[in-house]
Amino acid sequence: MEGYLGETPVDVAADPVYSGYAAKDWALLWIEKYGGIDGDHHKAWVLDHVARILHGTPVVVSLARWSNGESEYRFRLAEPTQEYHSWVDDMLGETDEDGEREYDYDVGIAP
Repeated sequence: MEGYLGETPVDVAADPVYSGYAAKDWALLWIEKYGGIDGDHHKAWVLDHVARILHGTPVVVSLARWSNGESEYRFRLAEPTQEYHSWVDDMLGETDEDGEREYDYDVGIAP
């Protein structure tokens, strides 16, 4: 779209739409926005991001604006928390004598 003016950070704590959001609300938003996109690799990305959110990774919100007055919220995640990394480590299971983990963990590919 022409006339893109850029993005400005949103103070989520003061935002009238998102100030009351808890981790559950952010996780459900992620599922609603991205969960219907086709492809197993995209579904894995959604599941991984929901896990990140539920393990305390902050959601970063910005507001994109255009010169015609249009605007949209945009979402991304901050760096994952140690809690998330520990959870993934647990998901991988035990390490065998060859240094291989018991399971794989797929972070997927962003849609």
